[in-house]
Amino acid sequence: MFVGFDYGSSNCAVGVMSEGNVQLVPLEQGKHYLPSTLYTHHSALVVDFVAKHLHGTDHEHNFLTQRQALLNTLPRIKSDLDLQPSDETLFIGREAISEYVQFPEEGYFVKSPKSFFGATGLKQGQINFFEDIATAMILKIKQRAELSLGKTLTQTVIGRPVNFQAVGGEQSNQQAVGILERAAKRAGFKDVEFLYEPLAAGIDYESDLTQDQKVLVIDIGGGTSDCSFVQMGPSFRGNSQRDGDFLSHSGKRIGGNDLDIALSYHGLMPLLGLGSTFKSGLPLPNQAFWQACKINDVNLQSQFYSESHTRELNAQLRDVSAPELYKRLIHLQQNKQGHQLVQQGEAAKIALSSASAFDCDLSFLDSGLNKNVSVSDLAVAVESSISQIVTLAKQAISDAATTPDIIYLTGGSAQSPLIKAALSEHLGDIKMVNGDHFGSVTAGLTKWASMLYK
Repeated sequence: MFVGFDYGSSNCAVGVMSEGNVQLVPLEQGKHYLPSTLYTHHSALVVDFVAKHLHGTDHEHNFLTQRQALLNTLPRIKSDLDLQPSDETLFIGREAISEYVQFPEEGYFVKSPKSFFGATGLKQGQINFFEDIATAMILKIKQRAELSLGKTLTQTVIGRPVNFQAVGGEQSNQQAVGILERAAKRAGFKDVEFLYEPLAAGIDYESDLTQDQKVLVIDIGGGTSDCSFVQMGPSFRGNSQRDGDFLSHSGKRIGGNDLDIALSYHGLMPLLGLGSTFKSGLPLPNQAFWQACKINDVNLQSQFYSESHTRELNAQLRDVSAPELYKRLIHLQQNKQGHQLVQQGEAAKIALSSASAFDCDLSFLDSGLNKNVSVSDLAVAVESSISQIVTLAKQAISDAATTPDIIYLTGGSAQSPLIKAALSEHLGDIKMVNGDHFGSVTAGLTKWASMLYK
């Protein structure tokens, strides 16, 4: 059986065809969208989980050979953690978030792993680890979908951004697609194909068109923003090869997560000392505050939570002019609460799509601590990010050398009034249509799978 699989930076979803229509499969507590998060008691347990699944498969030998050194450490790690064979050691989705919030300092939590797959400068060990995270997540999601459907899933089309990274070019893209393809096959999919996410979103829109249009699809996902300028309509939708229908592409690693991070940094970090000074009057460096918020950068996170950085922060505490604020930063660092802070930034961003203000709950840092964030605070914080999204849209139009008939907006952050206003200001009076902000990509992937795997 085939499915469309949206392994997104913010959420994952799976779609199937049923009587000619796309249906999303319940993945968690009856919900169709599963947050792209993973929590485990120790990073090595991810490898253990995958190894157990691969036992007796064609993938087992190569995997064990590549991971042997890490697998040899597992008996000691399990003993140290006092784990029993029956204990659940790996959680995804909302369960992962719940476990992380309860035990932030004890385990390993990753949000939006897809954001890391195209990173430049990764060592082979890091690539292997991201493969294992992707395999574990895809496997668990596949198992849940199979349980819901009562059928075995063997074929899939997975969505991919136009560019996984702002830098690294096609090499980064190949690295990321390679990670996803190997993970999907280890998870049990025999046939794996990929489709650009904005085109997938556009395919869903195209199915209802009665006349041909030039459509600029703007897909603002959690980790990337992509623009695809595509010819769509009755003359095109039957084509099994769509490369010739593309007028242009643009994409960059900037998305909803970056808006969350920007708002957390500018709006919340002043309560932890950002913008304050040393007793000498010199300003505090911004680096630590930025590292704390930059949850989609594995290198910055490693630096922020390192033991040497712990010593550095504690040493600086004696010299800062506002120690009561700086202690909150140290508390966040020692308790690994960067994700919790950014979750409050995300909650504020979502709320401010329809409200004028939002109270962020920061009581995990200091009893009774909260911060009221306004729409104007959000606008200032995300100005640079939105400007980059507008530039992507302009680039796609310029490369196509023609004007779109319509702009089709999709992705979790596409509903932001700030983004829509910026696009209108810079692109002129072009009609905008809102897609299903979460379901468009999954629907398009599923329809494409139905064409490929007839």
